[in-house]
Amino acid sequence: MKKLFTLVAVAGMFTFVACGPSAEEKAAKEKAQQDSIAAVEAAKAAEEAAKAQSIADSTSKYGEAQAAKQKAMDDSIAAAKDKKGGKPAKGKK
Repeated sequence: MKKLFTLVAVAGMFTFVACGPSAEEKAAKEKAQQDSIAAVEAAKAAEEAAKAQSIADSTSKYGEAQAAKQKAMDDSIAAAKDKKGGKPAKGKK
């Protein structure tokens, strides 16, 4: 009876080992994992690039708005000087 139990236990162990993943399955799983990591990194890089582009666009628009405000202020000062005969308005320099 002991020999029969040992024989069944050994046969069971071989069955479990034989049912495990093959080398090809392990390689395919590893490749899928590496592809997934590469896709995530590519998406992250694209997101960071889009974020940087968005910041650059908003910064340039802000700079253009500031330049337009400054030009309008300079034009107003020039118009006021022309009206007053070249003197700045009272209290302003």
